[in-house]
Amino acid sequence: MTESSTATAHSTWDVDEVRANFPILLRPFESGKYRKGTLPVFLDSAASAQKPRCVIDKEREVEENYYANAYRGVYEFGARVDEELEASRAKVANLIGAASSEEVAFTAGTTMSINLLARGWGGKFLGPGDEVLISEMEHHANIVPWQMICAERGATLRWLPITEDRRLDLNQLDEFLTRRTKMVSITGMSNVLGTINPISEIARRAHEVGALMHVDAAQSVPHQAVSVINDGIDFLSLSGHKLFGPSGVGAFYGRRELLDDMNPFMGGGHMISQVYKSHSTYSDPPAKFEAGTLPIVQAIALGTAIDYVTSLGFDRIHAYESQLLTYAHEGLGSIPGLTIHGPSIEHKGAICAFTIEGASSYDLAEWLNSKGVFVRHGHHCTMPLHQILKIENSVRASFAFYNTREEIDRLVNAIDFTVAKLR
Repeated sequence: MTESSTATAHSTWDVDEVRANFPILLRPFESGKYRKGTLPVFLDSAASAQKPRCVIDKEREVEENYYANAYRGVYEFGARVDEELEASRAKVANLIGAASSEEVAFTAGTTMSINLLARGWGGKFLGPGDEVLISEMEHHANIVPWQMICAERGATLRWLPITEDRRLDLNQLDEFLTRRTKMVSITGMSNVLGTINPISEIARRAHEVGALMHVDAAQSVPHQAVSVINDGIDFLSLSGHKLFGPSGVGAFYGRRELLDDMNPFMGGGHMISQVYKSHSTYSDPPAKFEAGTLPIVQAIALGTAIDYVTSLGFDRIHAYESQLLTYAHEGLGSIPGLTIHGPSIEHKGAICAFTIEGASSYDLAEWLNSKGVFVRHGHHCTMPLHQILKIENSVRASFAFYNTREEIDRLVNAIDFTVAKLR
């Protein structure tokens, strides 16, 4: 990285001030296999991001001061929980640019949200001859639910190819997107390649043939601003634990008229209007899709996480992470035999998945761990993508706004050490 770009990054982003909000990143190892006083280098935020202190404190606040079940009572604790949940729901709606918080349902995460869509919409509207279009870079959570519902309903699942530079092949989109296509379900950002996809263009072309557009935003929402209205998104799924919030909670967005037409995903308490011996009627959205007890504490604290991230500003987050990504590409690119899998940096987010000739991803991750550098290894829930890349697995280093250039230096130095040991 040049001196001028480094100066720009540090003039607009105080990473030490940001890191001070994340206790886990500042807690040195006391003993064991690491040198005492060593700080962990956490490079697995694409799997689950760390939580800022305000989120941890919010969860504790709810548990210690006013925890109760939601939408069940008018007593003080219950009313407070209801207010906090609806405030958090409104924050999700504002985050993604939805028209109303009534278009946002809390779920267990992106996986549940996509299953909700596949079952609630696909189980009602898909039939023989219909098609669902996904891409070759999708996470299993955006593959398997569609495989299941297409098999049950007699529909066809099609795969938009990726190019040699690891982007969606839009030159072939007209071949795959036809009047038979009823749903397009695409990731906003690949969890392996880091590719940022042109969602608004794909949505526009999907609507031209009468198809709906769903975005798996698990990876994209934590790193960039999104507007479901401006981008023409009909459905969107996200996870709290990737958004610097709690695990076990996520959100599902759908345009109100589409939610009204969908079937419920699960049956039980809260999602009903009336229950008779012969049949039941259902609540209006979003309650229609929130059967049973919500992850109450987590859903409330998700709103706190959104407050924190938006206070930092997505433009500033993107600028800083882009510089981290550039620095990482420079460092990793200097290692002989190392291949970074993904497009050029102007087309990707802060993820570097790589392989090294003659070294298994497991061995690499294990040796990096011995140096206190925490990365992911394996297929990252993208087996079809790895088959296309002609590799069985890879190592993934994913960055967030709390990472530093010094941590990337530790990653590169640890890989250099590891390669020397393995060879």
